[in-house]
Amino acid sequence: MADQKEEQFDETITRQLSGHYHEILRLLGEDPAREGLMKTPLRVARSMQFLTRGYQEDGAEILRSAMFQEEYHQMVVVKDIELYSMCEHHMLPFYGKAHVAYIPDGYITGLSKIARVVETYARRLQVQERLTVQIRDCIQDTLHPLGVAVVIEAAHMCMQVRGVQKQNSVTTTSAFTGVFLKDIRTRGEFMTIIGAKLH
Repeated sequence: MADQKEEQFDETITRQLSGHYHEILRLLGEDPAREGLMKTPLRVARSMQFLTRGYQEDGAEILRSAMFQEEYHQMVVVKDIELYSMCEHHMLPFYGKAHVAYIPDGYITGLSKIARVVETYARRLQVQERLTVQIRDCIQDTLHPLGVAVVIEAAHMCMQVRGVQKQNSVTTTSAFTGVFLKDIRTRGEFMTIIGAKLH
């Protein structure tokens, strides 16, 4: 995965997308040749590639790049991971936080890799429900822990600026495997941790 500060774009894709956005501006009644819009198609083409760069990334590969044997069998929680994604229905942003936990069974991964897995699946056209499950399954299938828990809280621009226009609505989704499904106390401990102000 390339350094997030370094933006690299495929020239052919950028050129083709720019052409489409030029036409979109015209169809919306704008003049793509006016000063303020002359470079807009190019900017949007690059922006969309950045916002969907997760298609070029592999969550499992990210986890395996820092996967270590370790006899640790307690809960590992990475909470308040900022996420920004794009609703696939209206191509408007949704944004919020992901809380992820797993209980290792022989293998752990670098803590930053959990955040990068969230980023990889968020940077695609998504629905929040699928995003939650993809993060869970990636960690479960790669690390084979005793269980995985994922909770996402997000605000959706498609609900805030169009349609029902409910600016304060927040959507929460969850997905669990293993002991988080079977043991209500373990699941309860996770929910308490992500709700607590520990820092």
